[in-house]
Amino acid sequence: MNSIESKIYEEVKNRCLSPNNSYGIGAWDHHIKLVYELAKDNAQNYGADEEVVAIAALLHDIASVTNKDYTEEHHIIGAKIAEQLLIKENYPKGKIDLIKKCILNHRGSKLMDKNSPEEICIADSDAMAHFYSIPSLLSMVYKEKKLSIDEGAEFVMEKLNRSYNKLSLKGKTLVNQQYEAAKLLLK
Repeated sequence: MNSIESKIYEEVKNRCLSPNNSYGIGAWDHHIKLVYELAKDNAQNYGADEEVVAIAALLHDIASVTNKDYTEEHHIIGAKIAEQLLIKENYPKGKIDLIKKCILNHRGSKLMDKNSPEEICIADSDAMAHFYSIPSLLSMVYKEKKLSIDEGAEFVMEKLNRSYNKLSLKGKTLVNQQYEAAKLLLK
């Protein structure tokens, strides 16, 4: 991990640990850190710049963990926060612009054209993370949403279906085993 990546890693982790983060440390442990690890692992498969992907993965949800009120527009606000943080580190403008595009286009619920391998890698890694954090999703539906067992399983399966359908063909290939296993477990 290089110096800038290390600084961003600590910045995001600290925001996740902050009492102001209404999503709790689970946002770090069960999502952001997982997206970061998946993106780094996937970068080469996508032909993506590993450093850009690593930093974008760390920053993709920074707005949500900074302020819950930012959640609906977290992709837009997060791109601005990322730009501010990276400018302070004298990070190259071209790479900042690419990281901002990754953050702007990562949301599955806001389908945007993804024109670079980095954007596709981040969007896919974000969706793939759901298949590796099913216990966290189940905890959320039962503890926070207070759904019944059947309603919770159905909610999680619907989320996984949406995530799978928004993946690129490459992403679907990489997570297909987990998707098929989830369908068996949650039916």
